[in-house]
Amino acid sequence: MARYIIERTYDVDMEGMPVVGLRSKEIAAEQFPGQIVWEHSHVVLDSDGNVKSFCVYEAPDEDTIRRHAGVLGNHVVDRIYEIGGDVTPADFPAV
Repeated sequence: MARYIIERTYDVDMEGMPVVGLRSKEIAAEQFPGQIVWEHSHVVLDSDGNVKSFCVYEAPDEDTIRRHAGVLGNHVVDRIYEIGGDVTPADFPAV
């Protein structure tokens, strides 16, 4: 399955994010079993104070991610990027 980074903007504050996260996990398990794997997310505040996240998901395609997001609510999907690969500093040893 492909991996994606999903950029989202939420209509809840930081205190509301645990509820959204739990609901996201439950929806994936109940309505998209074996289709969506939520790896991790980075949650930030943008310069206007809006809660945003950058979530890494494994899914068969963008449409599945968008359907999951539609059921979840409380946010808009700003962008979806397919991940081409991963690198870490360890991949570039010092000379």
